This record gives sequence, C-alpha cells and structure tokens, in this order.
Amino acid sequence: MYIHVVQPGDTLWRISQKYGVAIDQIIAVNEMTNPNLLVVGQSLVVPTAARYHIIQLGETLWSVAQRYGVTVEALIFENQIKNPNLIYPGQRLKIPSNFHFIQVGETLWSISVKYGVPLKDIILVNNIANPSQIFPGQRLIIPEQVKPLIEVNAYITTFDQNAQQIIRKIGSHLTYISPFSYQARADGTVRMINETGLLNIARASSVSPLMILTNFSEGEFSSDLAHEIFQNVDIQNKLLDNIIQIMQQKGYRGLNIDFEYLYQQDRENYNAFLRRVVNRLHPYGYTVSTAIAPKYSADQKGLLYEAHDYPAHGRIADFVVLMTYEWGYRLGPPRSISPLNEIKRVLDYAVSVIPRKKILMGFQLYARDWRIPHVQGQEAETFSPQEAVARAIKYGATIQYDPISASPFFRYTDEQGRRHEVWFEDARSAQAKFDTIKDYNLLGVSYWVLGYPFPQNWVLLEDNFKIQKLI
Repeated sequence: MYIHVVQPGDTLWRISQKYGVAIDQIIAVNEMTNPNLLVVGQSLVVPTAARYHIIQLGETLWSVAQRYGVTVEALIFENQIKNPNLIYPGQRLKIPSNFHFIQVGETLWSISVKYGVPLKDIILVNNIANPSQIFPGQRLIIPEQVKPLIEVNAYITTFDQNAQQIIRKIGSHLTYISPFSYQARADGTVRMINETGLLNIARASSVSPLMILTNFSEGEFSSDLAHEIFQNVDIQNKLLDNIIQIMQQKGYRGLNIDFEYLYQQDRENYNAFLRRVVNRLHPYGYTVSTAIAPKYSADQKGLLYEAHDYPAHGRIADFVVLMTYEWGYRLGPPRSISPLNEIKRVLDYAVSVIPRKKILMGFQLYARDWRIPHVQGQEAETFSPQEAVARAIKYGATIQYDPISASPFFRYTDEQGRRHEVWFEDARSAQAKFDTIKDYNLLGVSYWVLGYPFPQNWVLLEDNFKIQKLI
C-alpha cells in the first residue's frame, strides 16, 4: 500500500496515473462518497497493483515464470507452495510485483536492509548462485515481508443491527470483540446487557468475545463501588460466581476488567482482587486481562493512575490494554486525541515493567471538533475520521499534519462565523501507530471504539500485520 497526501492541483485521475492504479480501486479502498472533492492535506491509501495468473491446462510453474519474467523460486515463495509439482488448472497464483534495479555501490545486504526483507529470501527468490556476483542494472525480485502476527481487540458500546453489520464487515480484522459493558454491583450481582445477537455474529467471523466488567455506576466510574467490592471477599466470590455463569451461558472466551478512578489506598486491594479473579477463571480456560490508564512512571499522581500497578498487572493478567487515548479530551482544550509522542512515553515505561507480548496499545477511532478559543467545560463534538475529511472539504480547510504527535488537524470558520479546530486520525497517523507497535514488538492493538467509520485503518492494518484468530 502507498499513502498519498493530496497536493494542490491533485485529482484522482492524476493520482491513479502516478501509481498505476485504477481510480475505482482508490475510491473503494478509501470508501470515498464524493470522489470529485479532494482537500489539500488529505491522505489517501493507494493499493499496490497486484498481478494474478490462473493456471491453464498444460502449464507449469516454469512456463508461468517465463511468461512474467520471474523465477520459479519467486512463485513458490510468494504463494507458499509446498509441492511445486502439484499445481492444477484453475489455481490462482500471485505474481511478484516488487522489483529493484541494483545501483552502483549496492550490495544484497544493503538492499535487504532497505526493504526489511531477509537476505536469504532475496537470494532464494532470485535463484542467485553467487551473492557476491551482482552488477548495477540487474533486476531483483523483492519478496513481500513476512507480516508480524498480532492480536486485535475492539470495544463496542451498541449491540443493535447496525453494530452487528459492523462486525460482519470488519470481523476478519479482529481477534476479540469487547461489548461495553457489564457493570459490577455492590451486592455482587452484575447489570446485564443484551448482546447475544452481536456475539453470534462475532463467532461466525471467528472473533473471540471478551466480557467487559466495569465499576461503572450511574453514568460514571465509581471509586466507592470498587472500594466496597475490594473490602468484602464474600461479595467478590458472589461476583465471580455470576461472571462465570454469564461467560458460560454466552460463550465468552475471557474477562477484561476495566476498573477506573480507584482510590490510591485500593492499589493493593485491586491487585489482590485480580489474583482472586485469575485463580477462579483460569481453571475454566478463561483469560483475564485489564484496561489500565496511560502512565509515564510508577509514582504518577492522580485518581486515574495511582491504583493501577503496572508491574502487578503484568505479572497477574494474561495481557493488558493500555488506554493510550483521550489526551484530546472532549471537555478539555483542543489537541491530538492520541499523540504519538505521549504514547511512546507511556510505552517506554510500560515495557520496562510489563512483558511486551502482554501489551495491547490503545488506538482511538474518532475525531473531535472544538470551538476556539476554548472555554473551560465546553464540550467538543465527536464524529468519524470520514466526517472530519468531509468537514474540511465543506469549509475549504487545508489539512495539516503535526509531526510531533503524528496527527492531522485543521481549522475552519462555520456559517455563524465561529472558529473551530479539528483533530482526527488518517492513513499517516494510523501507519505511524502501526510502526510503533512493530518497533516496540507489542502483542497488538486495542480500538476504542467501533461505530466511527475509518476504512483506511482496516486496510492498513491488514497490510501491516497478520491477525491472530483464536476460534
């Protein structure tokens, strides 16, 4: 995939000509509703043109390789063919399309580093007998990189037909779906939700459901509710009995505990509660994970942070979800919602005390529009990245990109003469986050929250990673 940032004078026709890709492919990948309207600074995902060949009667891998100017080894590598003698009419082969012409001074090693492809793979697909005997102008086939295997979670807050359709559409990109949420009560019971239809659709797409348990009460996270539960072992046991019953009845594969705004003095109580949960649920084969606040250090102050003990969660839980979003808070001043510089500060601390392969990095799927100048307490409007681009087009704004936060933004004036500032995600910011997941060698990514269309994200996710399926 390529990422193209729209420049003055760009049209889809010019972009398609530049990359050699049909206009309708660009429209489809980006789910563009009005292809005639582009805005300067808008980022588009441009699919790489892939070539395929359908095997005909009498053809061999050698004859196909000769036809397309590639090696038999490249065909075998690209299509993961285990037995080259067992090909059949009607079989579809992907033809390697990445080539490199050797420049003066280049070596196979420098080329392998440039493309991030193992040296041995370049030697294999090009059938190179002597790696030291290469020459300028020689054409090399560059095999595709082996994609890292990651786990992908997504939270969802609605369970109706529209929500089910979302799962049908993007289920292939998910390891887990997390309906938000079951709410713990002070007497050990659980506030139920009606998500059965959604879970059925998820399982049909091989998406494992995670049960979300929160200390949510009357529209907000309750410190007092969590404290009551932590202080009473009998209530905890009753709560776990109810959780296990729900998980068995509805087919959940794991429990994700999202307890927030806990009292600092409940830090060890929360750790003890997590150990009790793990001891009860692991014998049933259930995983236990937690959602934790984005901390820069162990002693970070504030009600959101102090009771979340990163080292303890790293030891006790099967994995954790880092809630690395909401710097651009809906009631706060305008700024990037998920600034990459801040995310990396959190990750630097997290990987020092939690195993990397236990960390899902949080990623927000929405945009925000703030009135400016900001008035304290004034709420920003939340909508999809698609709507953000549409709004930039509508008001003739130029989309800018902040390299520090790796986030796009723009400003505009509405019909009433009021000024606005919008921060959102685009293909560039998504790719920057995916590169970060690779750089830190994390378990994967967790999305908050489904329901805001962002088609570029899912295309790039598949282009960067192979998604782990557990069912």
